[in-house]
Amino acid sequence: MSKVKPSSSILLLFLLFTISQANPTYNYHICSNTSTYNYKPNSTFQSNLNLLFSNLTLNSGTIETGFYKTNINESVYGLFLCRGDLSTEVCQNCVSTATTESPNLYCPSSKRVSIWYEECMLRYSDQPIFSVLDDRSFSPVLYSTQNVTMDVAESDLLPPLSLLLGVLESVNDQAANAINYIGKRFAVGTYSYSFGQNETMNDSNKMNLYAMAECLPDIGRDDCISCLQNATSSLETCCEGRRRIGVRILMPSCSLRYESYLFYNVTSTSPPSSKPGGGRSIFKGGIFVIVVASVLLLITLICFILRKKKKFRQAQEDKLGGDDEDEFTKAELEQYDFETIQTATNNFSKDNKLGEGGFGMVYKGIFINGQDIAVKRLSLMSRQGTREFKNEVLLVAKLQHRNLVKLLGFCLEGGEKMLIYEYVPNRSLDYYLFDPIHREKLNWTTRYKIIKGIARGLLYLHEDSQLRVIHRDLKASNVLLDADMNTKISDFGMARICVADQSQGNTNRIVGTYGYMSPEYAMHGQFSVKSDAFSFGVLILEIISGKKVSSNFQHLDCIGLLNYAWKLWSNGIPLEFVDNALGESYSKKEIIRCMHIGLLCVQEDPEARLSMIDVVLMLNNDDSLSPPSPRQPVSVFRYNSEPNRIEDDKSVSLNKITISEVCPR
Repeated sequence: MSKVKPSSSILLLFLLFTISQANPTYNYHICSNTSTYNYKPNSTFQSNLNLLFSNLTLNSGTIETGFYKTNINESVYGLFLCRGDLSTEVCQNCVSTATTESPNLYCPSSKRVSIWYEECMLRYSDQPIFSVLDDRSFSPVLYSTQNVTMDVAESDLLPPLSLLLGVLESVNDQAANAINYIGKRFAVGTYSYSFGQNETMNDSNKMNLYAMAECLPDIGRDDCISCLQNATSSLETCCEGRRRIGVRILMPSCSLRYESYLFYNVTSTSPPSSKPGGGRSIFKGGIFVIVVASVLLLITLICFILRKKKKFRQAQEDKLGGDDEDEFTKAELEQYDFETIQTATNNFSKDNKLGEGGFGMVYKGIFINGQDIAVKRLSLMSRQGTREFKNEVLLVAKLQHRNLVKLLGFCLEGGEKMLIYEYVPNRSLDYYLFDPIHREKLNWTTRYKIIKGIARGLLYLHEDSQLRVIHRDLKASNVLLDADMNTKISDFGMARICVADQSQGNTNRIVGTYGYMSPEYAMHGQFSVKSDAFSFGVLILEIISGKKVSSNFQHLDCIGLLNYAWKLWSNGIPLEFVDNALGESYSKKEIIRCMHIGLLCVQEDPEARLSMIDVVLMLNNDDSLSPPSPRQPVSVFRYNSEPNRIEDDKSVSLNKITISEVCPR
């Protein structure tokens, strides 16, 4: 045996230490940032929190299951969960980083925090969080931006939805039961499928799908399955309205991920051997058990689907019978049969597809009389469709305004639920606003016209209609544009009706789109007309700048569009916020007025935000109003301020992460 020189040994140890101490990859975080849930420096809570961090970090290097929870003086409760395929060394490094970065970088002074890294998850709170399924929080949805090397469109590489759902159901079930043999609620799986037109799988059209599911070990099996099922169901509404090759869903009690590449450690995901030298036979037996269990699960799943489908039609009649049927009749809406809509859309042809969002596809159709229509076809797999369908039909039928999309009728036949709207030829605002080519079609005159149209539509919903309606999901993709670029607010599936003297409400079912939600709604479920005002403020700032609310800005050390606008405003250079595509062709007075309105609408205090009647008056050049100077807007959701930290991560780039619709449970 050759001897290793001392210098070589030192170098080797240094390299091993460096590799083992590689920085964990930050994914996302959620933290409270209101004064109610903040602690003061040098307070008792901070002292207890420091003790908690020390305890968690110490135990992360010794707990083989990768999970540990504790509390300090019943004042602060904390836990960590490391990924089930990683070593205790990697776990300890991740937990140590999380306990350092969380209070200093991402969530200073916050008492309630959840932070996710590639390798682990850390949670702490001033309230008990143990052994309970967290169904109050919302779930960030991150999609992979890894480039596909094949000369094939991403959409053609996607696995069939039925296959994807089947794969995830299988991995979810394995994770829920895995604690019986590996001490963790953790499972992975690899599945192959063919893409393209050729159904025969070969090397040229073979794709692998790698999936991973994990739950907190201290929640029960049923809670684990429920959590993972909620994560699975959110795939239909995530990712900017379309499915992705790689997606991860982060929830406080579980996580779910699938990719087109191997992202987990295979050698650490096999069931452990109980006898020395017996690993191979037990491993083979484990594979056999998993295969048999998967087949039985598939058979059970098929039987379950068939049984549910049989009961589905009766359930529809029950749900929409009696009083509900009377409501539809009173609304004086046209009810179309399925065959009529099928013919109008050329059997729901791909060429007729206008987009995907909310709870299903949207198609263009043409009736026999030549009338153009837009058909919103709710997904058959949607777990949320019936309630939102009924809500949207009955609500929109009662709303008549030139700046709201007009509902012509509906189709309810068997398992099909469809809404038939007037056809709006110029698509949605985001189609133009965030595209480097199409945005040039939006000159300032058109943008100002769109802003005023949105404001008038919201004023009607809040004050002038026979119902007081809170939209709850106002965003660029829900603002449609007709042939004359007039505004049409759409998608009322999330809307809430308030009685005449009610201006706000509370809910445990938080729905909407990340970035547009007001802080009091996102964190506490409190919605009001001022929640819509916040969304409107975000939308104004996007229209002026041509940038998404999720954009990052290195200039002026800003995090997010709202703070970027505030920095330029407070520094006296608001015109630097204007979209370059506008050139010099805009009214400086109108730009400054709109930016002022936008910043006032995104104030942290709902009472400090403008009402829509004040907005409309300001937009109509009413100089009698003297609006106050805006304060710095709230950053409810902070973006990563160190984008270069994860350049080596090929699966996700924080600069390109999309946090899609907040997923209700």
